[in-house]
Amino acid sequence: MRATLCLIGAMLMTTALPVQAARLAPEARIAKELSGRVAGKPVDCIPLHQIRSTEIFERTAILYKVGSTWYLDRPTSGANFLDRDDILVTDTRSPNLCSIDIVRLIDQGTRFPGGSIGLGSFVPYNKPKG
Repeated sequence: MRATLCLIGAMLMTTALPVQAARLAPEARIAKELSGRVAGKPVDCIPLHQIRSTEIFERTAILYKVGSTWYLDRPTSGANFLDRDDILVTDTRSPNLCSIDIVRLIDQGTRFPGGSIGLGSFVPYNKPKG
């Protein structure tokens, strides 16, 4: 009986490790996502209507995919609220998403507000030419 409990415990620990590693290593996930791309000069705004998708890196950054250029934004405030399962709600008065904008976060499961972040500059990442 004791051996069975130990085996079950070991199995649970090994299945939980990859999930924990993904949640504990946002910088490693960013590096993997951006591998093969080169950073450019930061910009203050990106075209809102051209954003194809976004990816949130827990407590760290948001990756906006705009065509072949991907922009990494490290919020100047509120990054500690970022969670992979958040919905980003942006209310802008222009066709651009800019570093002065505030983004509200909504929990995907409960639909409760999860905080807000102040965006920083957007660092473009492109594949090298050639």
